[in-house]
Amino acid sequence: MTKKAWGGRFQGEAIEWVDEFNASIHFDNALIEMDVAGSIAHATMLAKQAIITDEEKDEITDGLKAVLHDYKEGNLEFSVSREDIHMNIEHALIEKIGETGGKLHTARSRNDQVATDMHLYVKGRVQEIIESIELMQKTIIGLAKDNMHVIMPGYTHLQRAQPVLFSHHIMVYFWMLKRDKERFQDSLKRIDISPLGAGAISGTTFDIDREETKQLLGFSDLYQNSMDAVSDRDYIIETLSNISLVMVHLSRLSEEIIFWMTEEANFIQLSDQFTTGSSMMPQKKNPDMAELIRGKSARTTGALTSMLMLLKGLPLTYNKDMQEDKEGLFDAITTVTGSLKIMNGMLETMELNEDVLEKSVEEDFSNATELADYLVQKGVPFRNAHEVVGRVVLKCINEQKYLKDLSLEEFKTEHTAIEEDIYEVLTPKVMVDRRNSAGGTGTEAVEEQIKIAEASLMN
Repeated sequence: MTKKAWGGRFQGEAIEWVDEFNASIHFDNALIEMDVAGSIAHATMLAKQAIITDEEKDEITDGLKAVLHDYKEGNLEFSVSREDIHMNIEHALIEKIGETGGKLHTARSRNDQVATDMHLYVKGRVQEIIESIELMQKTIIGLAKDNMHVIMPGYTHLQRAQPVLFSHHIMVYFWMLKRDKERFQDSLKRIDISPLGAGAISGTTFDIDREETKQLLGFSDLYQNSMDAVSDRDYIIETLSNISLVMVHLSRLSEEIIFWMTEEANFIQLSDQFTTGSSMMPQKKNPDMAELIRGKSARTTGALTSMLMLLKGLPLTYNKDMQEDKEGLFDAITTVTGSLKIMNGMLETMELNEDVLEKSVEEDFSNATELADYLVQKGVPFRNAHEVVGRVVLKCINEQKYLKDLSLEEFKTEHTAIEEDIYEVLTPKVMVDRRNSAGGTGTEAVEEQIKIAEASLMN
């Protein structure tokens, strides 16, 4: 029988499968580095406050470092009977240095201990996510700059709408990611708060220095209410919400990549590194990585929903339910970091089928709005111009033509204001480059957009 840290109150011992159900060591072992860091800071503070001696602090610190080394070398065995990472580390510490290890838990509860671990963990991983987002933003800018000459169809309702620069289209995702990054950056001020020293619920009778542990662990602020410190999981919900939005954005881009790669569109080619084949159909090249990212967005949204439901009915302060805050978060962080890396790789190696894209904007009716605008500039009210162009498009559809195929006489039959210059006006390059309003798809506007984007990465 393994003696429980809380075993003094109990006479019977837990059934093995109950221990298994109760334990979190299967997943919270991911917090070991944070737990050791928090414990070293706590021991350092205890010594400074003369709650333990300097010699005991040194013994505890060296012991904790040795436990962490054992873990990294694969020599630390975790036990379900010791429930969680905190008790497993404490047990290993006591085995190494004896009873002095038992003094580490002075003026501390597992409630503020795990909260500290989680704040450290989330802070570090959010900073990694921000770096991954910035890397993808740089890739998008590079892709936009390299393909400024490429025009593609723009869509509404998944129907051809107006031609746009590919660079303009792909830069949409830069701005989505910029908002994602800003949300994570803003959330850090709510993550970067130390709960250490809050105890189980009401603080401690020991003369501790929370400011000291805050500084030792690199936190920028302290929880001002001990009950809030051990029960707050808002920062986890916020992180999951931010992750879910990133994944939604990656899912939207994945959907476009999947469509662009179809034989029906054939706008791009993906590298073999990010595609798979079929076990039955030898001709297939499937965009499985994009499909997986699209699918994994459901996982992160599920983790967010789960966390919201977990907290909605919990009274203050700590409840065992809160043990369930970790697996979904850990999985969501792994999912979003992996998805950003995969998507970045896909974009870096993606090739555009420029001839197909060029033909696609030559053989559609995405220049219809341009014809309407042309008539307006000739003094025709827009509503009348819209009706005229609608009739012209219908005529072309019935005769299996495009606007560029109509003779000037046919145009003039519909409206006498149409002149020879209409053929230049309706060319995709002219259409695109006329749209140089701020934020438009014209070459000058997109070049300015990219400059603004690059400058934003410097801030």
